[in-house]
Amino acid sequence: MAELPARCRGLLAGHTGYERHPDLGWTPAGYVSHITDNLRNWAERLAGARLSGAVDVPGYDPDLVAEGRSYNRIAPAAALWSLERAADAWASSVTAALDAGTVLRHAERGAQRAEDVARNNAHDGHHHLWDIQRILRYAGRPKV
Repeated sequence: MAELPARCRGLLAGHTGYERHPDLGWTPAGYVSHITDNLRNWAERLAGARLSGAVDVPGYDPDLVAEGRSYNRIAPAAALWSLERAADAWASSVTAALDAGTVLRHAERGAQRAEDVARNNAHDGHHHLWDIQRILRYAGRPKV
């Protein structure tokens, strides 16, 4: 997870960040913004549970967040800047939650230990790196 911002920055180097793939709704900058929001969301939830005992957490709709924040219009440099800060906050929150043995009660997923959250977030981040690569490969193909 510590390498996630640098990996995103490396993928976007030499690209606009606004490239599109016909099967995906977001641009590379949009996926970076989604990763950012996901990390912030889970960091906040873990901190809330650890600091105040607020362990019950709802689900959320990432597409509504994307619409509200206009992911595909966010400047790629700003998205990368935001990801760096979110990743730092996430690492701090996860570390503290792991040390405290924090367990959330997710509305759909049930009990979510801090290590479950960390593993799920890492999987999501890795998956979305693949989405970004997929967009950029498609955008680099000659158009017929």
